[in-house]
Amino acid sequence: MSKDQQQHCIPRIRSFYNRFSEKEKMIADYILNSPEHIIHSTISQVADDLQVAEATVFRFCKRLGFKGYQAMKIALASEIVNPVKDIHETINETDNEKEVAQKVFRSNIRTLEETTHILEQEPYQRAVEMIIHARKVEFYGNGGSGIVAQDAHHKFLRSGIQSAAYSDSHFQLMAASQLTKQDVIVFISHSGTNKDLLEVLDVAKQNKVKTIGITTLAKSPMGQKVDVPLFTTSEETDYRSEALASRIAQLSIIDALYVNVMMKTKDKSQDSLNKMRKAISVKRI
Repeated sequence: MSKDQQQHCIPRIRSFYNRFSEKEKMIADYILNSPEHIIHSTISQVADDLQVAEATVFRFCKRLGFKGYQAMKIALASEIVNPVKDIHETINETDNEKEVAQKVFRSNIRTLEETTHILEQEPYQRAVEMIIHARKVEFYGNGGSGIVAQDAHHKFLRSGIQSAAYSDSHFQLMAASQLTKQDVIVFISHSGTNKDLLEVLDVAKQNKVKTIGITTLAKSPMGQKVDVPLFTTSEETDYRSEALASRIAQLSIIDALYVNVMMKTKDKSQDSLNKMRKAISVKRI
């Protein structure tokens, strides 16, 4: 099976939707509303139905990451034959507390499922190897992503690898200026367009620091600038922004990196973990 065939079309459209142009949203709506019709139509028929140029439809397919219209149709057909259950539900003001909680949980589950659909072996392998061989690993994120960065630091302290986390842009710039090609920075930003983080990324590049980015699937400046991009996907709802929904996926990517690193450095990491458990045991009754 080719790489294009393994890609998922509908999750990608939903993830990109808010960044589409008006014409792209028109094509997206057409696909989401009538996926069965698309797989039986030519690119010319779709273009005629929407009164756009064939090149516009082709570029839309390319933006989703497919080689062309036919590749997108193959992916879409696979999803229709083996559909991913649509568990996205709108939260209503009449919902009671338990119903709201259930919908939030189902939204989190969907975010994780759709993110697993776009996982690729090569970027994760590169990211894990970079971290294992790093002198120091630092995690940078602003706002809510800064909390994810702190969580990453909290985990990697157990690995025996030197780590740090910064959520203030001034500290990020100062810290990045002191790193070298022996070090790794993991940038965390849902949009991948945070101006402060992009400035820090430029400093990191000047110092030849290796870089990993955890960001949305859409083609963002961060996703294109980092050495290794790791992507998440999520949807926006009435009471929950897309960025908030992606937080669970960001945390899970950090977990996946951490577990991979711990497995591949078993002896070193186990020794470090035992020392840490012994140190913090005095805090328990």
